[in-house]
Amino acid sequence: MLATVLVWEVFTPAPALDGGRVVVEIPAHRGVFGVAATLRDAGVIRSRAAFIALTLVRGSARKLRAGEYEVEPTTDTLGVLRLLETGRVKQHVVLHPEGATVTELAGELEREGIASAAATLHVAHDPAFLRPLGIPGPSVEGYLFPDTYQFVRGMTPEEILTRMVQRLRAKLAPDTLARARSRGLDLHGLLTLASIVEREAVARDEMRLISAVFWNRLKLDMPLQADPTVQYALDKERRALTRADLLVDHPFNTYRRPGLPPGPIASPGLGALAATLDPAPVKYLYFVAMDDRRHYFSTTIEQHNAAVARYRLARSR
Repeated sequence: MLATVLVWEVFTPAPALDGGRVVVEIPAHRGVFGVAATLRDAGVIRSRAAFIALTLVRGSARKLRAGEYEVEPTTDTLGVLRLLETGRVKQHVVLHPEGATVTELAGELEREGIASAAATLHVAHDPAFLRPLGIPGPSVEGYLFPDTYQFVRGMTPEEILTRMVQRLRAKLAPDTLARARSRGLDLHGLLTLASIVEREAVARDEMRLISAVFWNRLKLDMPLQADPTVQYALDKERRALTRADLLVDHPFNTYRRPGLPPGPIASPGLGALAATLDPAPVKYLYFVAMDDRRHYFSTTIEQHNAAVARYRLARSR
């Protein structure tokens, strides 16, 4: 009779699974009795005794893997045990889009319960972490390839950021660094300029034009005067700037400092990297937003001032 009950408990899904998937986290260094209790408390097995007996029969009592598991509806105790034996932990999908910053990534990782934002930002700015990766800037900013990632709870910020840096290096075309060097840029300079192009451009087909403006300014030793660099300096990302903001003395303020800032301000995508290495053959030195997507480009300051007045008037109506 007892054997019959145990068999029924092993092969009959727990009632909690009738309502859909259940996520349960198995802490590290938890013995089979503790694992059984955790699973029973989460409602994904019917009986601790049946689970323990099954692990003894299968010889897997010492092979259960810690982690966060997502148990599907209709999964019986044997299915739950197989999950823990194989270590098929729950994957958290994290999107790091083009133009996103380390701060935005840190917030997303925290929302997914993978790592705290504070811990991620600490590692991202830690020289001891940056040095072995060959990152000369003040942080890992710009070296994180924009992509969709799958992370699991329990990964450290070091592991997460290293994977993203490695993906960037894997995605760079073999001739990218050679082309950058021919333009006087190393990888750090390329990522820095490309990140500014990425944050300035909304319409993809304007990237080469925006790239040309910045290259033309660099050649003339003109300040880049890129609003996104000031937003980055003041932690006002994607927010409007004031006249006072533009006067702040900060290494990332390209209104006050000529040349490139000390490092990237976001993660540039492949499109921005390509545009940075292949600017449009134009003589533009200025651009102003016509709307939320397009810009008007000018060669002279007189043309630019007229365009600024025209589009400011249009936006105020």
